[in-house]
Amino acid sequence: MSDGERMTAPLYDASVPVVRQMLGVLAELLRKGEAHACEQGSDPETILERRLAPDMLTFMGQVQRATDHAKGAAARL
Repeated sequence: MSDGERMTAPLYDASVPVVRQMLGVLAELLRKGEAHACEQGSDPETILERRLAPDMLTFMGQVQRATDHAKGAAARL
């Protein structure tokens, strides 16, 4: 095994489980948001269009950035 191979596996092993956990939490937040909207009689799509602050991306934009980051980080490892 070369030095490069020894470095790659530990980085992957240290990073990908964390990213998977983060995406699992994000999926649960999406489920809870959908359930909350349904309980309130709202269209769940409206939550995806909301912003926490005027200068922030929409919730959908935040989700897209998180998943793009996860995909890019895993691909690089």
